This record gives sequence, C-alpha cells and structure tokens, in this order.
Amino acid sequence: MSNSIIREKLPKHIAIIMDGNGRWARERGEDRLFGHMRGVESVRNVVESAAELGVQYLTLYAFSTENWLRPQQEVSGLMELLVSTIRKEVPMMQKNKIRLRVIGATDLLPEKVQEELFEAVDETKSNDRLQLVLALSYSSRWEITRAARLLACDVANRTVHPDDIDESVFSKYLCTYDIPDPELMIRTSGEARLSNFLLFQLAYTELYFTPLHWPDFRKEHLYDAILHYQQRERRFGKTGEQVSSEKSG
Repeated sequence: MSNSIIREKLPKHIAIIMDGNGRWARERGEDRLFGHMRGVESVRNVVESAAELGVQYLTLYAFSTENWLRPQQEVSGLMELLVSTIRKEVPMMQKNKIRLRVIGATDLLPEKVQEELFEAVDETKSNDRLQLVLALSYSSRWEITRAARLLACDVANRTVHPDDIDESVFSKYLCTYDIPDPELMIRTSGEARLSNFLLFQLAYTELYFTPLHWPDFRKEHLYDAILHYQQRERRFGKTGEQVSSEKSG
C-alpha cells in the first residue's frame, strides 16, 4: 500500500488523537491500563512508519488536561507507563533519528515524568528525520489562553503594538510556534470530535476518523489515512477552478 502513496503529496505534519485504549481493554475483559499498555505498541509502529515514509512532524495527543479528572489509579498507572515507555524508546528514536518534543502544561506532570521526558528531549535534540511531538497535559483552550496572556504582557510592555496583531503574530505565542500546522488529523475509535486538540492549528486540516481502537491501529491504517488525504482537494477558501488553474500554471 505504501507504493500507492504519492511522496510529493505526503503530508508534512500529521496529528493523531489516540482514542479507544480503554474501550479496547474493556471489550477483552481487561482493565483500562492494559489497553494503554497495548496502545504503546501502536505508537511505536506508527512513529517508525511515519519516519520511513518521510513525514516530518507527528503530533500525538497523549494526555489532555481533562484526563487529570480520571480515577487516580488510572492516572498514576499512566504516569508510570509514560516514564517506562520514554526510557525504553529513546534507543529507537536515536536509531531512526527522531527528535522528541513536548507541548502542554508539563509543570503539572510528576517530577519523575518531567525528568525522564526532558532528558529524552535533550538526548534527541540533534535528530532531524522526524519530529515527534507529544501533547502531554495539553488542551487547546489552555494553550490559546496562555498565548493571549503572553501577548497581553508584551502589549503592556509595549514590545507589541495592538494594531500589529494578526494570525501570524498570535501564532508565535502558541506552543507550536515553530511547527507547521497539520495537514492531516487522524482520530481513532469512531469518535468524530476534536476534544480540545490543536483548535487554532487545525483550521484547514483534513480530518480522518476511523472506527478502529488505537491498540489496533498499525502502519497499514496510517497508509490508508494518507491515501484518503491525497484524494482530497485542499482549497483553503478558493474555488476548485482556482486551485486547478494554479496547479496547471
């Protein structure tokens, strides 16, 4: 199936909402943490596949600010799983020249998680094949509110004039200030909503929803999503005729 993908039309940035770990586990009579553990296998498979294809940025919605409201036992288990996973996957990231980055309110993460996370970020900072962005303790409303606060401070300090504020200026205050907006967003498990994920950045992103739970998602499903993306016409507000004329010109 990878041979059917047009490399020249490969999305530079893919974002994924990894949904359905708990439901996958429940269907098998297991607890939710078992589903999260199996979901790690999907992460590894998809990350390596994206790197092989030539995707430049892959953002994974790993833990939202709302997820802190889940049962304490599940949250604690997730944090322990995160620490062990980061430690285990650094060699894979180094081998595949993958740079790890993180966005979100990381100060809310347990100290041990922060230590492992930022050690991995530092170790992989020179890698240039794929940038893997983990959205941890993240929500888009938190990010936009934070950006507005930072921008307001600069206006108050007179380093930014209100008349100069446009989308480009505002985007510089987002966590993704140096990352291109995703061209493709994938959500697993059959839900068709954005769940407070990259709301500003997804304005013109192609959305792809699949009924597969995340632990069942593998590289062939990533390929399928990319093929669907490549069949769509991206107009950005223009007419189809305008887009066709620009391509032919």
